[in-house]
Amino acid sequence: MLKDAQGLPVATDSLQAVAAVDDFVDQALRYGRQAKTVVLKGLAADPNCALLQAYAAAYYLSQENQVDRARAAGHLVQAQRGLDRVSRREQLFIGAIAAWANGSIDQAIAHHEALAEDFPRDLLSVQQGQYHYFYRGESAHLLKIAQSVLPANRESPRLPLLYGMVAFGLEQCHQLDQAESLGRLATELDRNNPWGHHAVAHVLDSQGRWAEGIAWMESLAPTWESCNSMLYTHNWWHVALFYLAQGNGAAALKIYDQHLWGKARQESPKDQVGAIALLLRLELKGINVGRRWQSLARYLKARVEEHALPLQDLHFVYGLTRAGQRELAEAMVEDMSRHAQTLDPDQQKLWLAVTVPAAQGLIAHAQGQWGSAAAYLKPVLPHLARLGGSHTQRRLFQQIYQQAVARAQTNFRFAASAAVCS
Repeated sequence: MLKDAQGLPVATDSLQAVAAVDDFVDQALRYGRQAKTVVLKGLAADPNCALLQAYAAAYYLSQENQVDRARAAGHLVQAQRGLDRVSRREQLFIGAIAAWANGSIDQAIAHHEALAEDFPRDLLSVQQGQYHYFYRGESAHLLKIAQSVLPANRESPRLPLLYGMVAFGLEQCHQLDQAESLGRLATELDRNNPWGHHAVAHVLDSQGRWAEGIAWMESLAPTWESCNSMLYTHNWWHVALFYLAQGNGAAALKIYDQHLWGKARQESPKDQVGAIALLLRLELKGINVGRRWQSLARYLKARVEEHALPLQDLHFVYGLTRAGQRELAEAMVEDMSRHAQTLDPDQQKLWLAVTVPAAQGLIAHAQGQWGSAAAYLKPVLPHLARLGGSHTQRRLFQQIYQQAVARAQTNFRFAASAAVCS
């Protein structure tokens, strides 16, 4: 049994496999585009390395689509075959990924919390824990798990990457000054730190410092060329939001074409979500996006029966409707209700009481049915945090509701005026 760069045991005799473990962790923490290549190379060196099999499964699960979930399953089988010969740390990590694959997020989180307590230098596990907390809207826990491992990583060369994780947690907990300071420090210590860049962007957006946001992000954008498409497009998405907030819709639309959909892995659900969210915001500002919705449609059809994450589903329903695929959007909402019946009681209630009516409201909004949109969205808005996502992402739904209310009131006044005149 060898040790990785974090000083943690890896059940393998292959130096190449351990090197792949180290490279994969670095790629994951930096959102690098070589993560899959690295882990598969490591498995070629030692296909019996259970930890690498779990890493491969985690990579595929993070893609949040059915095809990659099937790929993850095969790697998990291989990882679990080696459970009797690996360390406790590896057992916990494999258990966390297996729980994720089974939809048992509480159990997955419990494993990541145990790892943070007993093996605090396992930063990939901390990142995975943050991922789950993010999609449950549990900001306090997202921050706490990263902060809890800071003392054990003060001498780690990966400390700047951990600072980026803590900074984002601070921002999500509205501790904006501390978040900005730590995100800037993370970047000063390691310029190739896209999550640190991202944390500062959130602060600048929250404070309406849009010109600073553009300057900050565009000065760092060359470093994103090594990122996977999710964070590359997402960081550029933030730049587009800064321009849009300044009233420069043309610049935002150019970013969409050049850096979002133009550079997206277009079959990726996360990249699709970013594209939908920007097109929607552009239209809320009255900007004509041409036929860009239609170019999304053929990729969104694969999402109709997937239901990986409720927040994603809401974007897909809207995108399908705006692309002229109303029947598919309505079929997706019906399938969301069926999907809810397969979940545990808490998740079932969340989908049926929040996600489904929110989706119905979005379909109505996308068709200009303002009164119906407002009626569906009003009762669910206070509960949308439970669907996860960032404050910036969820703010969009409040903006949709506000526009629906304003348009419905305008239509009512116009109808009343017409009735009086007649």
